[in-house]
Amino acid sequence: MGWFEALVLGLVQGLTEFLPISSSAHVRIVAALAGWGDPGAAFTAVTQIGTELAVVLYFGPKIGRILRAWFFSLYRPDWRRDPDARLGWLIIVGSLPIVVLGLLLQDEIDRAFRDLRITATTLIVFGLILLFADRTAKQQRTLDHLNVPHGLVYGFAQALALIPGVSRSGGTTSAGLLMGYTRSEAAEYSFLLAVPAVFGSGLYKLTDIGKNGENAQWGPTILATLVAFGVGYLVIAWLMAYIKKRSFVPFVIYRVVLGVVLFGLVFGGVLDPNAGPAGG
Repeated sequence: MGWFEALVLGLVQGLTEFLPISSSAHVRIVAALAGWGDPGAAFTAVTQIGTELAVVLYFGPKIGRILRAWFFSLYRPDWRRDPDARLGWLIIVGSLPIVVLGLLLQDEIDRAFRDLRITATTLIVFGLILLFADRTAKQQRTLDHLNVPHGLVYGFAQALALIPGVSRSGGTTSAGLLMGYTRSEAAEYSFLLAVPAVFGSGLYKLTDIGKNGENAQWGPTILATLVAFGVGYLVIAWLMAYIKKRSFVPFVIYRVVLGVVLFGLVFGGVLDPNAGPAGG
């Protein structure tokens, strides 16, 4: 992987991580279209650390309150009813599915799930699910209504994002909308829930950079991570303002069109579903 490739993929990661359109799918597709081959699951996982650092910066005060309340709740019973302490525990509960499934399905994540035909399918199917959720949601609940069953539903929705094309933010936001949460509350919990999962995945994959046939090397990966951080922060700020007034329909249309085009490129022989350009 060269420096220019890393710059472009870092930009793509930052632009798409928080939008409900799947950053892993876009990194995979852009690399394939450019003839760079698959950058690898390790590269995706590590660059996502950059976008999650943007979440930590943007939601810093709230994350600080959650950590403080959660810590006190460990040994002070009076803190266990604090809303921020509850949210901290529910973030842990919601993180369990992706931890378990991520370990169990590691080989599939690195290989089978990265097939571009699967990516095209999930872009379309989960785009339509997002459309249904957005159009039918009651949008009455806030994070004060969050409980263990809801946390687990969010968690399993997040775990589906192990498959490129699903979208971590799209899957969890769809789940939140279907459970009656508002767009902004569903998106906020989606961002907070991703923090431990993404940091854990990124740190776990750190040792794979430059090894085991991975296309990415350390220098370019660091550059891509830094770019993803800066761009990701701007995207969070824009998206949180956008969803307070508008729907997810434009993202659904984009997902479906991209999925159809991707199917056309694969079955037309332009792209090899398991690598980059056909024949390459």
